[in-house]
Amino acid sequence: MSEPLELDVFWSFRSPWSYLATGRLADWERRYPLRVRFRPVYPIAIRTPDFFQQVNPLWPGYLMKDVHRVAEFLGIPFQWPRPDPVPQDLREGGLFTREVQPYIYRLTRLGVAAEERGRGIPFADEVSRVIWGGTENWHEGKHLAEASARAGLDLAELDALVEAEADRLEACVQQNQADHQGVGHWGVPTCAFRGEPFFGQDRLDVLLWRLRQHGLAER
Repeated sequence: MSEPLELDVFWSFRSPWSYLATGRLADWERRYPLRVRFRPVYPIAIRTPDFFQQVNPLWPGYLMKDVHRVAEFLGIPFQWPRPDPVPQDLREGGLFTREVQPYIYRLTRLGVAAEERGRGIPFADEVSRVIWGGTENWHEGKHLAEASARAGLDLAELDALVEAEADRLEACVQQNQADHQGVGHWGVPTCAFRGEPFFGQDRLDVLLWRLRQHGLAER
């Protein structure tokens, strides 16, 4: 039997487009002999904090219309998270990322730890469904622990690792970000197959076509 095909997905816990793509990537891993390497990166609000002061003022309104429309098209529950994984303040001149960020560093490093255990995509799928699927106060109570358990992981164990090995996991995130740039894009989700980038949840069909050109077939 030939080895499974492999691809990388550069992905953010603050990206609605990453959330809207993840269920299909998880389904691919179940249906095909395919390994999807989960490569979490920080969202653009962290990587490029002034992005939201430079963006066209029409962009935020269109984004909100489009993500709700695509979620409805895909039949996926969607609500902008409460709280936002990256708190920002709307002031004169645009959106400003707060200095204190209580969620995104933990989430991203948890994603690295989940991938190290071979459960990156299931973890991303379950956790993003909680964050983006309408769960109020997703950061409280048992929401993340139960999502982790559905992905076959123990949140307490992952959190202990995140605390004990923060520097190592941070280095992994930074490597993911460098490799993300290296494949030729900056946005998420970006899938990379043999050096070819496919940016956006709306390019997954094109990516699947390319994978089939390389022999991908259902199990």
